[in-house]
Amino acid sequence: MSKANGRKSIFITGAASGMGRETARLFHQKGWFVGAYDVNGDGLKSLETELGAENCLVSKLDVTNREDYRGALADFASATDGKMDILYNNAGIGRGGLFETQSFEDVMAVVNTNFVSVLIGIHEGIKYLKATPNSMCFTTSSSSATYGMPGIAVYSATKHAVKGLTEALAVEFKTIGVRAADVLPGLIDTPILPPGVAANAPKEGMFRAIAPIEVAKVVWEAYHSSKLHWYVPPEIYELDKAATLAPEQTRDSMANGTLFAQLTAVTIP
Repeated sequence: MSKANGRKSIFITGAASGMGRETARLFHQKGWFVGAYDVNGDGLKSLETELGAENCLVSKLDVTNREDYRGALADFASATDGKMDILYNNAGIGRGGLFETQSFEDVMAVVNTNFVSVLIGIHEGIKYLKATPNSMCFTTSSSSATYGMPGIAVYSATKHAVKGLTEALAVEFKTIGVRAADVLPGLIDTPILPPGVAANAPKEGMFRAIAPIEVAKVVWEAYHSSKLHWYVPPEIYELDKAATLAPEQTRDSMANGTLFAQLTAVTIP
């Protein structure tokens, strides 16, 4: 008998802290078997203690390493009889700064972690999703995928790529019985933020600080829905709509300092 023992299962990257950890906790509470992966070994160890070793499979994983990712998925599948109800590509890093001053090493680190790893995970994991009825490929995008954000241009570009990939795969995967969706979080109080940012964020509005459990709740809702894009908080949708309908106006608002000041005040979402 497999370790999952017939339970539904979720494979989560970036699971040692923040949104990934809260998602692992929530799905454990719902009776799911959890696969938790991260580069943070200590965080994973404490998560395993919290959830109980019989309820999860945890392992360090560099999501940018295709061979390692393939092995992690295979190990997970061996514990779930080859099934995977949700693949949640959540791992990401944030390195901001003006594009002209960023080192190319930082540029590629963001691209590889935030987008290439998503391609790896989905490409290697699709066979397990196909083997599981009503499965879902879910990915963390960002509010910075609504319009290219100055000061985090490369980060924003990777999240636009995630959003576009999700939209395309949501169509392609219909033919194989797999769903695709993403979440576009705003300012989430996680370790990706520099110290003090969440505490100094506005108390109201779309750039207020949000607890990571709110994203975890969205992952749960998404599994039981056909909705494509999820916004946390919901007001982020208004920014997405405005940027689509009036991109020049959005650009000019940023260039004139009004929107740019709000964005830089809260830094990376």
